[in-house]
Amino acid sequence: MGIATDNSTGPGSERAADRAAGPAAGPAGAARPAALSPSRAADFMRCPLLYRFRVIDKLPEKPSAAATRGTVVHAVLERLFDAPAAERTAGRAKGLVPGEWEKLLAARPELAELFLGEDGERDGERLARWLANAERLVERWFTLEDPTRLEPADRELYVETVLEGGGAGEAGLTLRGFIDRVDVAPSGEVRIVDYKTGKAPAPQYRSDALFQMTFYALVMWRLRGQVPRRLQLVYLGSGDVLTYDPTEAELLAVERRLRALWEAISLATETGDWRPRPTKLCGWCDHQAVCPEFGGTPPPYPLPVPAQRASDVDADADTDAGAGAGADGRVVADGEGQGRMDPV
Repeated sequence: MGIATDNSTGPGSERAADRAAGPAAGPAGAARPAALSPSRAADFMRCPLLYRFRVIDKLPEKPSAAATRGTVVHAVLERLFDAPAAERTAGRAKGLVPGEWEKLLAARPELAELFLGEDGERDGERLARWLANAERLVERWFTLEDPTRLEPADRELYVETVLEGGGAGEAGLTLRGFIDRVDVAPSGEVRIVDYKTGKAPAPQYRSDALFQMTFYALVMWRLRGQVPRRLQLVYLGSGDVLTYDPTEAELLAVERRLRALWEAISLATETGDWRPRPTKLCGWCDHQAVCPEFGGTPPPYPLPVPAQRASDVDADADTDAGAGAGADGRVVADGEGQGRMDPV
């Protein structure tokens, strides 16, 4: 059961897949998690408490110049395919950057603070440098792919499917997300493409991106009954293209991991037991003031918590999803035939 629609939220809109919340079940709009997206799954594996802050508490976070640039670049690469093939030039694409930024700013006025000077006035030079950087990323894409030879089947495709429960009475797990581009060959083979505005990671650090792409591959397989032939990551920051050819066995392993991960999330939601997991990334977290690892106190838990069970809840249950959920983000197909990630 699932849906797949060309449902672009438009530049400046928050992707619905990243909200991952259902009907309100607590104060201030707090809600129990209702679905899983790649980014929120990655949050929980990185730090369960971060997941809680983003999904349940919905704590605000500062806008990021890098993330905002990524939103603009993605919008440009999507809109470029509105033009006839012969008109999909680097000059045309670069010319779309200022307009997409203005659309984003109109939708999210708070982004203007990214380009304010010390006097609180608009810093035109900083904005110009930022726009020029976005244009360079767009221009680099033309050295990696030729849009005049591409006719995507879908762009900014919203996908959603439900993994049915494993037993009678068990609720299913809703998976959803947005895919940057879907290409379909004349043979019917499917390629899923994701744009990254950063640099390609070293081989030993590619697991996070691989997890995201195999998540999408699983959803597309469940929706369309066909394992995507290829997953492609286009890194505009470094000018690299990485490809990965998934196997059915591997996607079954991904499904098992996601089920285990959702069980851990459900347990933490029910008990209110969300543990922080310190890593080197903590230094960039917006929530240090309310994190116990930095001497802070989380806000009161906004969801009802039932009385403590007679037996103690395993204190590590929320972090041990790695047994089936791959806490380090790696995708392992239980020794069965795995796909392969290769540079292009």
